[in-house]
Amino acid sequence: MQAALPIRSRLLHALRSFFHERGFVEVETPVRLAAPALELHIDAEPAGDHWLRTSPELHMKRLLAGGLEQIFQLGPCFRRGERGDRHHPEYTMLEWYRARADFTDILADTKALLAYCAQAVLGRTDLVYRGQKIALLPRWERLTVAEAFQQWAGWNPVTHWDAERFDLDLVEKVEPNLPREVPVVLTDYPAPAAALARRKPSDLRVAERWELYIGGLELANAYSELTDPAEQRARFEECARARRALGKDLYPLDEAFLSALVTMPPAGGIALGVDRLAMLFADAATLDEVMAFRE
Repeated sequence: MQAALPIRSRLLHALRSFFHERGFVEVETPVRLAAPALELHIDAEPAGDHWLRTSPELHMKRLLAGGLEQIFQLGPCFRRGERGDRHHPEYTMLEWYRARADFTDILADTKALLAYCAQAVLGRTDLVYRGQKIALLPRWERLTVAEAFQQWAGWNPVTHWDAERFDLDLVEKVEPNLPREVPVVLTDYPAPAAALARRKPSDLRVAERWELYIGGLELANAYSELTDPAEQRARFEECARARRALGKDLYPLDEAFLSALVTMPPAGGIALGVDRLAMLFADAATLDEVMAFRE
């Protein structure tokens, strides 16, 4: 752990430097929320009559609606009941959003960011993780969800959606088979797994969403952001029904966020796990190795 902390420190400095050099505004949003975002398998930690945030996403989008163009935030987030080599109930998240951008623009940002940070932290744009050399430039493998599932799970979740089977096969069949020698972008998620992403205008069966894997680690989740308040409300309500059926806690709808979507410009955004990125740069097997405390 002690050897990894200086690496983590250099990484945090590089992350901030990248965005400040590009004119992004660093923002801070509430950590204790009255209405966390509704997601089926993410549970918020109670904090009195509020909850600790699982993401700053909804508040950051309100800032876009208020007129900010390029924003980022680096800070703590929390998820109840998550503990393991790659999960921790308290973790550090980097999120950034750009007005008048989409998920392809965010992908270009991400490529540039990781190369910048690797150069700053390691002095080069490749790394070795768990014995595998990984080049961060120039090539990233890009697969659609349909392609990956057809290849390794034998079915297409875009045309034959099955939520339970999708989650299981993603973890047990798809993720273990993704290439390890280059970063991999899994893109075009089935519309029922869109979360807060907009659907692709040319094919409404899929969402403009991608996830990034490096060295077998799921590192980031990006969207072309949904800005339709009616559709977003319907998705939240459907998620609430699904959570109720599973006996999970229900959270109030964030009415301030839904109202802000009326004036929010088209945008792209991303959430990136800083602790997992530190694992890659430190060649660490677990999150505990790159965190100062494990309480």
